[in-house]
Amino acid sequence: MPDQQELQKMNPNLAALLATVVPEAEIAGLVQLMNLPAAINIFTPGAVTRAELAQAMNMALFAGLLERVPSGRAYTADLQHTQTRVQFDHGALRTVRWSESGALPPGEAAFTRILRPLGFVLNGTYPLDRIKMTGRSYKHLDAPDDIAQYFVSELHPERFSPEFQQAVTRVIGASVDPLTPQAVASLAELERDGALPLAMACELLPVIVRCFERQHAVAHLADYEMLRAESAEMAWIATEGNAFNHATDRVDDVFAVADAQRALGRPIKDSVEVSKSGRVRQTAFRADPVRRSFIDATGARIERDVPGSFYEFISRDTVLDDATGRSVLDLGFDAGNATGIFKMTAAA
Repeated sequence: MPDQQELQKMNPNLAALLATVVPEAEIAGLVQLMNLPAAINIFTPGAVTRAELAQAMNMALFAGLLERVPSGRAYTADLQHTQTRVQFDHGALRTVRWSESGALPPGEAAFTRILRPLGFVLNGTYPLDRIKMTGRSYKHLDAPDDIAQYFVSELHPERFSPEFQQAVTRVIGASVDPLTPQAVASLAELERDGALPLAMACELLPVIVRCFERQHAVAHLADYEMLRAESAEMAWIATEGNAFNHATDRVDDVFAVADAQRALGRPIKDSVEVSKSGRVRQTAFRADPVRRSFIDATGARIERDVPGSFYEFISRDTVLDDATGRSVLDLGFDAGNATGIFKMTAAA
C-alpha cells in the first residue's frame, strides 16, 4: 500500500473527487492498482479539469465493477502482490434505444450527455447485427491513450418480436433519471469551460456515477424469461441496467495472460478474439453470477442466479496515423470481437 506521504503527493483535486465516491479505506489501494494519466500530474488546486473528473469517474466505476466481479478481484489482487498496475483501457455499458424508457433518455443519449462534457468524443461506430445492437466508442480528447474509453452499445427492440417489445416496455418503461437539474447545469458549465470549481465537481461526481446503475424496478420473471429467449443482452440489461458490463485491462500479451489465468483455474474464455486488422486482441473471464430478485406470477419476490459483469483483457498494436505520419496506438474496436466478448454474459 502507498503510505500517507505518497497519497499527499497525489493531485489534490483527484484525491478530493475520489473521496466522494470511493470508501476512504479503499482509495490508497485503488491509486496503487491503477496507472494514472501523466496529464493528471499538472493541476490547479481547486479547479477541476474535465480530464480530472473523467479519470475520477473511471476509477470509481472500475472499483465498483471489482466489487461485483470476484474473478476480477482475484486477478487484480495478484497484480498488487507483484506491484503491477492496471492500464484501464475501456469500460462497456449497454443501453436500450426505445421510446418507452420512462424519464431516462433512450439509448446512448443517457450517457453521451455526460461523456461529451467530460471531454469524450465519438471514435468509432460498430454494427453488431448478429445481436441486433449498435456499439459506439468514445475516447478522451486530452489523453486518449491514458484515460479509459467508453464502449456504449444500444439494443434495438424494433428488430425483435412484438412480444419482446412489450416486455421491454414493461421492464424499462418506468425508468427514473438520476441526473438532477443541478448536475445538468454543472455539465453544461463543464462543457463550456472545460473545468469546474472543486466544490461543484465534488457534488457532480456522485450523481453521474449513480447513472451507471439500474434505473428501472425489479423485473417480472416472466418478462425476463421472454427477453432471454430472444436476447441474452436484453435479459442482462433487465437485471443489471446500465452498470459496467465489463471493464478492460490493457496488457502487453493477451495470449500469455489468458494462458496464465487458465493455468490458475480461472474462468477465462476458451479463445482470444482477434480483429480483422490483427491489431486488437481481446479475451475475458466469463461473467460471475449474481443473485437478483424477480417478481413471480403471484406477485411475490423470488431470487435467481443470473450472469453479472466481467473482467476483460485487451492488447493493442500501433498503427500509422496518416495525418501525422507517426505510429499511434490503435484505439479502435472490432464488431466481431465485440460480439464474441458479449457472449460472456449469456445465461446458461
